[in-house]
Amino acid sequence: MIHSRSLLTCSFLLLFGAAQAQHFSLSRLFYPNLTLKADYAVPSSMNGTQDYGVTRTGFLGIIPIHSEVQLGYSLRKKFDLRAVHTVMLAQYNQIQPTVDGKNNPEHGYKTLSLGVIRLQASIKDRLWVYGGGLGMTETNETFFSPQPFFWGGAARMHILGLRTQIMYGSVLAYNQKLRFVPVFGVNKGLGRHWRVSALLPFMANANYKATKWFNVDLLAGLSGYSGGFQIQMPEEKMLRRENYRQIKTGISANAHLFTAINVSVEAGVSTFRQIKTFNSARENLTSYTPATTPYIGASVRYITSRSKLSSKFTRRMGLGQSGINW
Repeated sequence: MIHSRSLLTCSFLLLFGAAQAQHFSLSRLFYPNLTLKADYAVPSSMNGTQDYGVTRTGFLGIIPIHSEVQLGYSLRKKFDLRAVHTVMLAQYNQIQPTVDGKNNPEHGYKTLSLGVIRLQASIKDRLWVYGGGLGMTETNETFFSPQPFFWGGAARMHILGLRTQIMYGSVLAYNQKLRFVPVFGVNKGLGRHWRVSALLPFMANANYKATKWFNVDLLAGLSGYSGGFQIQMPEEKMLRRENYRQIKTGISANAHLFTAINVSVEAGVSTFRQIKTFNSARENLTSYTPATTPYIGASVRYITSRSKLSSKFTRRMGLGQSGINW
């Protein structure tokens, strides 16, 4: 059975905008922005004789594409006021694994994905989040014969005052096989400076807001990749697939500068790591558990505009806070 949870995880974190070096916040999703990010895990023993390391660079763009408020009237003579807000998410990642310091595969993996998220609030149906997307993770050699993945999900949200939100729902993802995963999320303010957030079973976070322009995160999350590659045999080229997953725990410092720029620096450890390779028949060929290792990461986010419509929508729903302190 091919392991696809890591790719599912990446997809669902993309769904809620929880990119690395930032804490989970519902309001963040609805501000248009472009994020550049990178992280590096120190090579560690993979099988007792070889070391495994991985570097990731990429960008994530969030683009609002539709917002409106609608007034409806049903056959039962009841009014319904509905507000919808839709954003598109575009992501590209370059993932470069290494074995004993050498790139493996030589040019790494490239991940391209597109998704759409819709937040819908109404008097009748309350508050829901819907999302879906597709993408692929391939090397240069398999880029034009990809094995695409797709995902879709829905979550019901409850706003419990201006400082607390909860959600529950499910996500369905395909990456060689279908998976159905129930999810539960919470976003809770504790006092003036602390906020605890979680999107289970994928990530958890505690954020300390020191000032309007500086905050610190304590975080833990599941991540990884699932990519296709090709090996040259004497008689033919063989297609393979590599799956990698890890749990990252760390701390990040986030500074909001010059109104439109957010800079984050992150450090911690990568643990519970696993690497598996499969053939085209989905048979498990190798399985390794690299040792726990330190990692560092950084991101720079440019907030392209503080859309008045985006701001009003999130504030009316109780999702926003004073200022943008990511």
